[in-house]
Amino acid sequence: MNKPGRNDLCWCGSGKKYKKCHLGRDDDHDFTADTHKAGRNFDIFEPSVIQGNVSPMRIVPDSIQHPRYAKDGGGEGKGRKISILNDAELIIMRETCRAARRVLEKGLAAVEPGVTTEDIDKIVHEACIAEGGYPSPLNYYGFPKSVCTSVNEVICHGIPDDRPLKEGDIINVDVTIYLNGFHGDCSETIAVGQIDKASAALLDVTRECLQIGINAAQPDGRIRDIGRAVQSYAHGHGYGVVQAYCGHGIGKKFHVDPVVPHFYEKKERTKIKPGMIFTVEPMISMRQWEHETWDDDWTAVTVDNRRSAQFEHTILITEAGPEILTKSS
Repeated sequence: MNKPGRNDLCWCGSGKKYKKCHLGRDDDHDFTADTHKAGRNFDIFEPSVIQGNVSPMRIVPDSIQHPRYAKDGGGEGKGRKISILNDAELIIMRETCRAARRVLEKGLAAVEPGVTTEDIDKIVHEACIAEGGYPSPLNYYGFPKSVCTSVNEVICHGIPDDRPLKEGDIINVDVTIYLNGFHGDCSETIAVGQIDKASAALLDVTRECLQIGINAAQPDGRIRDIGRAVQSYAHGHGYGVVQAYCGHGIGKKFHVDPVVPHFYEKKERTKIKPGMIFTVEPMISMRQWEHETWDDDWTAVTVDNRRSAQFEHTILITEAGPEILTKSS
C-alpha cells in the first residue's frame, strides 16, 4: 500500500484526513503494507479468550496503607505534574519497586496449564499484603481485581476470572504495589507450557523492545525518542505497536506525567531530565495495532484477535542514564 496523500483519508480507518491523523507519526519510519493496512481490510481471527466469572473484590486489611481511591473507586484527584523525588523519597521508591518485582515473580511462578487467572490474582493479592503493601489496581476507577492478567489477544487490563489457562497460551501479568506511600509497577508476558514459534518470537521481540526503549531514555533527550526506537524495531520485524496505551510517570500517584508513547509521536517534545521516574511498557501485536474494548470497559484486545505481548519496567533517569528500579535481583 502506498503512503496516502496529505488530504487523503488516513490508512487507520478513523475517517480523518491523513494530515490530521497519522502523518506526523509516520514521518520517521517506512510505511509498509506489512505493518499498516487501511481500515478493516485484514484477516480477523476467532477470539481465543472468552470472559469467565469474576469473583468479588478481595479485602485488604485496614492495617495496610490504602491509596485514596481504595474506598470510593475513583481516581487520584487532580494534578498529573511530573514529580522529582528527593533522596529520602528515592530510597523508599526503590524499595517499593523491588517489592513490586518480588510480587510479580510470585505471580509468574504460578503460571501453568489449568491455573486460572483468579488463582494468580489471589497469589498477587496475598503477596502484596505480605510485603506490607496494597495492590494498586484494586478499585482504581473501579477495577475489580488486584492484578491485570492479559491472555493471548488481550493487550492489557485483563480482569482475572475463573477461565483456566491452556497449554500454548501466553499471559501478561501486570503488578503494581502501593507501599509506604509510593507505587511500583512492572509486568512480563510468559508462555503457558509450550508455545508455537510465532508466539515465542513475539515475546522475544517485545522483550527486546522494552530494553531498546529504556536505552533510548537518555537525559536531555525527549520522551518521543523512546517511541521512535521501539516503533522502528517492532516495525522492522513486521509487528504493530499499540498506540492507545502508554507508559506513564509514577511515584506518589499511580499515573502522572509524562505520558510515554511507544510509537513515534512527533508532537511529544517533553524533555527527559534526571530525577524523572516513569514506566516503559511497550505493547506489541503480531500485526494490527488497533484495539477494541470489551463491555467490561477494561479489557483491551487486538482488533484482529492476533496475539499481543507486553513487558514493563519502572525506571529512574539519572545523570548517567536510565536506572531500572524493577529489575529482577
